[in-house]
Amino acid sequence: MRHSLRSPRRRLVMGGTAVALAAGLTLTATSAFGSPGDAGASPGAAGGTDVTETGAADATEEAGVRANTVVFEDTFDGPAGAAPDESRWNTEVGDNVHNNELQYYTPGNANAALDGEGNLVITARETAPGESYPCWYGECEYTSARINTSGKFAAEYGRVEARIKVPAGQGMWPAFWMLGDDFHEVDWPASGEIDIMEYVGYDPHHVFGYVHGPGYSGDSGIGGSYRLPGGEPIADDFRTFAVDWAPDSITWLVDDVPYQTLTPADLDGNEWVFNKPFFLILNLAVGGNWPGSPDETTVFPAELVVDHVRVSVDEASAAALD
Repeated sequence: MRHSLRSPRRRLVMGGTAVALAAGLTLTATSAFGSPGDAGASPGAAGGTDVTETGAADATEEAGVRANTVVFEDTFDGPAGAAPDESRWNTEVGDNVHNNELQYYTPGNANAALDGEGNLVITARETAPGESYPCWYGECEYTSARINTSGKFAAEYGRVEARIKVPAGQGMWPAFWMLGDDFHEVDWPASGEIDIMEYVGYDPHHVFGYVHGPGYSGDSGIGGSYRLPGGEPIADDFRTFAVDWAPDSITWLVDDVPYQTLTPADLDGNEWVFNKPFFLILNLAVGGNWPGSPDETTVFPAELVVDHVRVSVDEASAAALD
């Protein structure tokens, strides 16, 4: 498990994620699977490599990605209060005991809705008087939302990005991530997991990017962290979180600045399970093993605001998809 910001490659990031897929949540839109649990479990201080701008150009070249044809995009245009587009997204329903998270994911537009200004807003709220949702610890104290593209879209290589403004505050745990589209056939961690962005409110200056697979899941997930060059809090503004993904290579970027690249050589001889399709997930968890619980400083409602989600590939890959 993680012990310091400089301790590389070990943490419980999405370890509970796919376990809950098999056991917990349900979907309110037609989908190919039962539904993921949530953005992982990671007690203690955040781990991984703390990187800023160094090596940006080289990392982009090494990724071998020339993403210029859009194959999936949601810019969240529509009337205020509308639910996410059901042709693109499934909405998950339930709690997540595996990470000891405190929220209940609600259906429809209760906690995930367009704002009428080109954004999707996922809102974490304290449970209102008269509301009653069952959580692993009793009556749920918070509600939030989680959506995914399983059975509707799966990415395979290219640039996968989202422009997001994360919520500040103790106990906040937003994530933009992917699970292998073959999850139901091979289960987790053989399905693989790519964490494009995770953020925990107690560490306002870092975001995290990791992978999980057979032999490097749970507290052995591999990846690192990024701090903005000027040291600004991550939650102060919108940031574009992305991966440039090619066979045998994944590069993480924040606002087009690459901060780490992983290849099979980084897996200590374990299997690389990322040369296949993955579906997309967005969620805002409240509390859990990694971020800890909200406290008296936490402001509710808290909002994860998403300007767009986009997947783009090079022309040759786009032609192959046709």
